[in-house]
Amino acid sequence: MLRRLVLALSSLSMLAAGLNGGACAQGLFGAPPPKASSGDNASPPAVDTSPPAVTAPESKPAEPAPILPGSPTAVVKPFYEHLGLELDPAQRKNFVDPAKTVLDKSDALRASGQGECLDPNMALDNADYDKLAIDRSLRTIEAVNGDQAKVVVAFVVEGHQHRLEWKLKKVGGDWKVSDLLSVTGEWALSQYQCE
Repeated sequence: MLRRLVLALSSLSMLAAGLNGGACAQGLFGAPPPKASSGDNASPPAVDTSPPAVTAPESKPAEPAPILPGSPTAVVKPFYEHLGLELDPAQRKNFVDPAKTVLDKSDALRASGQGECLDPNMALDNADYDKLAIDRSLRTIEAVNGDQAKVVVAFVVEGHQHRLEWKLKKVGGDWKVSDLLSVTGEWALSQYQCE
């Protein structure tokens, strides 16, 4: 499980940096070991007689950047602190179309007694709820381009990596969620037909 988490975080790091080449991956994981020569005529390895290198003390892993109030990530964060919050009608102030229209239709369907249209844990990519595992593995990356933003959220539950993309628009100076897409589950909130 730890190996999968490391791989998931490595993938997320490469996504954040926009890296996708072999040389870039080599930089993340270090240089490959030298190839051993084969055959009977192979010379023995040279003995290094130089003094041992002085190494810097181990540093702690970098702390995640603080979440700025009013940022796109600050808008998304409560949906992971209070799961199912996206289905709460009181939260519609945090949404704009097309997401708001789908959520309003879902509310109307629920109020009519005809059932539910949306899964109660969309923010978790409909994965089993395991708050401790999510809190341990949750990572976010934010990208802002003018009045548009994306917050990519990645986490691991029961060894399965999940990645979601929250799309936001700036409306009246505030960030609002316009859509929620599951990269791993291949669904989008805007594509639901709640009628």
